[in-house]
Amino acid sequence: MKTKIRTRWNVTPREAVRRQRLWRDKVESHDRFGRLRYVAGADVAFDPQTDMAFAGVLVYRFPELTEVERQMAQRKLRFPYVPGLLSFRESPVLLTALAKLRTKPGVILVDGHGLAHPRRFGIACHLGVVLDVPTIGCAKSILVGEAAELGVHTGARAPLMDHGERVGMVLRTRDKVNPIYVSVGHRVSLNSAVRIVSRCIDGFRIPKPTREADQWVRNLRRAFQEQNEKSVFGAR
Repeated sequence: MKTKIRTRWNVTPREAVRRQRLWRDKVESHDRFGRLRYVAGADVAFDPQTDMAFAGVLVYRFPELTEVERQMAQRKLRFPYVPGLLSFRESPVLLTALAKLRTKPGVILVDGHGLAHPRRFGIACHLGVVLDVPTIGCAKSILVGEAAELGVHTGARAPLMDHGERVGMVLRTRDKVNPIYVSVGHRVSLNSAVRIVSRCIDGFRIPKPTREADQWVRNLRRAFQEQNEKSVFGAR
């Protein structure tokens, strides 16, 4: 997968905000994808001591949810932690992993937000626009907005509203378990995003593609940390 928009990542936070406001007009919140044969999950973990980031992308056959490919990348984080600018911190390593894919997913589920973002341009939007591929934000916690009281049973949903605008959907994926927050990334309508995410639920709170990506990058980070510890103690 290759980027369709050339961009620099070594920018200041102020410039990053300017770019978010500029590029958010490129986000397409309607369906522009064909028959789904493959879906992917993408996530990042990082080691706080070394600022080394680990990205993982797993591709699944849809709707069977059988894994067909996984790719990873690692690199130093170069952008500081700034609330609302997660995509400038994590996108470079994610794009490196995505570029290795041999199987092109019809849609990518990103562990993070899309339009449910203060400037309507979360990491799911950023990756979708830069690659010009369908993406969905699938987050574990709320960033902006409020929702009406949600039913306790699986499948219950409520619009996520921010300043009178519907920016996502709160979705209960297991009975009496905290919901997840689904939002448009790029080239997918909110209704389709909720439908696709719902079909990726396999008995757990988090949809399988992003849940497995999350577990994999955590394992990659753990292996890196253990190797570092061996190197340090071995040098003494």
